This record gives sequence, C-alpha cells and structure tokens, in this order.
Amino acid sequence: MSYTCIIVDDEPLSHQVLKNHIAQVKSLKTPISFFNAIDAKAFLAENVVDIMLLDIQMPEITGLEFLKGLNNRPVTIFSTAYRKYALDGFDLGVADYLLKPISFKRFEVAIQRAIDLVESKKTDKNYEIEIRTGTQTILLDYREIEYAKGLKDYTILYLPDKKYVVLGSLKSYEESLPTQYFMRVHKSYMIAKNKIKNINQQKILWNQAAIPIGRSYKAKVEEFLKGNK
Repeated sequence: MSYTCIIVDDEPLSHQVLKNHIAQVKSLKTPISFFNAIDAKAFLAENVVDIMLLDIQMPEITGLEFLKGLNNRPVTIFSTAYRKYALDGFDLGVADYLLKPISFKRFEVAIQRAIDLVESKKTDKNYEIEIRTGTQTILLDYREIEYAKGLKDYTILYLPDKKYVVLGSLKSYEESLPTQYFMRVHKSYMIAKNKIKNINQQKILWNQAAIPIGRSYKAKVEEFLKGNK
C-alpha cells in the first residue's frame, strides 16, 4: 500500500529535509510541494491526499489557520521550530508534532502514526452514498467507483468487479460525489481521478475501457495529468 503526501512549508530547506526523509519510506509516494497555504488549499479542493506535512509559521496564513479552514483534512503532521504550538496542533487532531530540525528516526515514528490514522479512516461511513438500483436501495462506498456513464435519467456506475444501473443523471452524481475523487471528462462520462493515467487519441485508457475525453474537458484533464506526474 502506498500513500500520497504533500509538504506545505515556506522554507526551501525544510522541503529538502522532508523530501529526503520521505524518499527513505517505501510506502510514501513522492510528495508535492507547496510554499504557501493558498496554493495548497486550491490543490486540496480538487485532490485527495493521505498525509500532509504542515509548517505552522508561514506568511499570510499560518498552518493553524489553514488547517482550521479545511473541510476535508488529510491526516496532518505539524513541523515547526516552535514547541509552544504543540497543544494547539493536538487540539486540531493532528497525528503528530515534529520539532525542527527533524531527525529521520523521529520522522519515522510520526509517519507510522499518520499511516495508522489513514487506515483507520478507511472504514469511515462518510464514504458511503445511497444508490437506487431496480427496486433496491443500497449503501455504496464511492471510493470503489472507477468511472460512471450517463444515460439520460440513469447512470451506470462501474466498479472493479460489477456495475450498477442507478436512477439519477450523471450531472446529479457529479454534484453529489466529491471533486477530490472524481472528474467529469465528457458529457457522458466521469472518472475517478486515480484512474487517469494514460491518454491515447482523446481517450483515457483504463483496463478494458477506453473513456472518451470531450473537447471542452481536454484542457482540464491535461492540466490534471501534468500536476500529478
């Protein structure tokens, strides 16, 4: 299992130290770096992140203010040169608090705590949606959805091993499902962002599926791919 992470810190040296530590943990993917909270917030509005390494003392918006204003918070580890902020961090439910300069040994402990929290959140019922298929109403973990195809007043939800034909337009599912997980790529298709890997001749290739990319959606898909290489 691998975990996504971002670094939010205004100091280039801190980024380098944390990147070096992250590179030594096999379960962590290469991090995306942000040097201010504003850019990080815009990214988190459109993308799902497992773990965030967040500095507290930053210009414009502090790490504490930033975290308080997030609706869907990643599991967060504070990193700062100031011990006095520790209690404030734990009041916000952070996984751990790292005091700079950060040793790899201490970093490992914090990351394991964060990973444990990520795993515990996976059973959270907040990931469930109610769908109507035929005469049945069932609860579905929307993270299982790979892509969706719209058919006027109905939508087909494709999962790894099954599909559901459900009542409701594709637009209604686009509005109800979180934009951090899903992206509309065509007037008739929406896809889970973590399945957007390869594009060939205006199509997203996923397993046996070839999902078309609408002309008006092409730039957004290409921008997403560029930011997630």
